[in-house]
Parts: sequence; C-alpha cells; structure tokens
Amino acid sequence: MELIWFAAGGGLLALVLGVAALRHRGTSDARASKRAHDEAKARAPPVDIGETYAFGITEFTDHHSGERVAVGKVEGFVLFTEDVPSSLSEGDVVRAQVLSFNRGHTSADAKFVETA
Repeated sequence: MELIWFAAGGGLLALVLGVAALRHRGTSDARASKRAHDEAKARAPPVDIGETYAFGITEFTDHHSGERVAVGKVEGFVLFTEDVPSSLSEGDVVRAQVLSFNRGHTSADAKFVETA
C-alpha cells in the first residue's frame, strides 16, 4: 500500500514540476517579446513612408484588413505587405513601398512593388 502512495506522490511531483517548467518558459518568452516591443517603440523606424525597400518574406498571415499579407523585416522593423502574388512563398525576396505606420510606429503597412 505504501508503494502505491509513493508512486502517486512521485507522479504528482513530476506533474507539478512539468507545469512549473512550462510556465517559466512561457513567462521568459513573454518577457523577451515585451522587451523587443519596448525597444522598437523607443527607436525611430528605419523606413520612411513612400520609400521602397527589399526584404525576405518570413511568413504569411491575415492582417487586420482580413487579407493575406506577407510579413518581413527591414533592419528588424516589421513590414506587413499586401498585394503579394500568390505564387510567392516564404524566403522569396520582394520590394515593397511603405504606406503607413501603426499607431506606435513599431511596424508598417506596405504594398508589393516587385520581386527583388
């Protein structure tokens, strides 16, 4: 009988430690994300409205517009680029014109110009 209680206690301990490890990792990731966002808010954007920049597509997502947009970075600054041809994929390099900044100037919306 004692062996059953010992095994149950060991299983419970393993579960608690596993949950704690996952929580700690999530908290660490959240802190890193918050730190990067705060640093982005503190610096001037490395792009200008109306200018065209080349960058690699890192992913595709549905932006607040509801349309599929390409995501890429210029000097660590995120550009959400619309009107990207469906034939393009992650890793392709494009040129896009910056249209506007978000409220905090931590990212910008852009329009596809051409494949670079």
